[in-house]
Amino acid sequence: MNISVLVADASHTKFAQAICDEIAISAKERGTGIAKRTPEYISEKMLAGKAVIAVTDDDRFAGFSYIESWEGKQFVANSGLIVAHEFRGIGLAKSIKQRIFRLSRELYPAAKIFSITTGAAVLKMNYELGFRPVAFQDLTHDTEFWKGCEGCKNFHILEENKYERCICTGLLFDPKEHIRINVE
Repeated sequence: MNISVLVADASHTKFAQAICDEIAISAKERGTGIAKRTPEYISEKMLAGKAVIAVTDDDRFAGFSYIESWEGKQFVANSGLIVAHEFRGIGLAKSIKQRIFRLSRELYPAAKIFSITTGAAVLKMNYELGFRPVAFQDLTHDTEFWKGCEGCKNFHILEENKYERCICTGLLFDPKEHIRINVE
């Protein structure tokens, strides 16, 4: 079976409910929360060209991630990374993460890309892409982003710490730290 990882478009909106369901199931299994998204929200991301989807050659949803921008496009979050249960353990998450990262750099070349996670696999993938751990104050200050944490069972920790720390690790890719110098 072949799986294609590509920028989602209108033809993929039929998978929006399955994506939302998989995100909810996975969050429950991990015992953490995740920003709840509606099928309409997921579809909007696809229609705007701000999502990556993994689809099998027999047209089944295998994985997904999307982009959200904050503070006038100064910050970009790669969010909602999910792999359907039957496709886990084959390296698909890494392929999706690499493609959503490239898409973020293409659409927002000057933006800082960030992530918050408790997952070791996501930490490793982000490190390999050049992310570094940072304090939450180095991430977006947009209150709408932090509202996404309200569905997490640990949200009270974030609130008690005035949105400065929680059990998640904040990760940041700052393009200014990755300037390439060509030397002949």
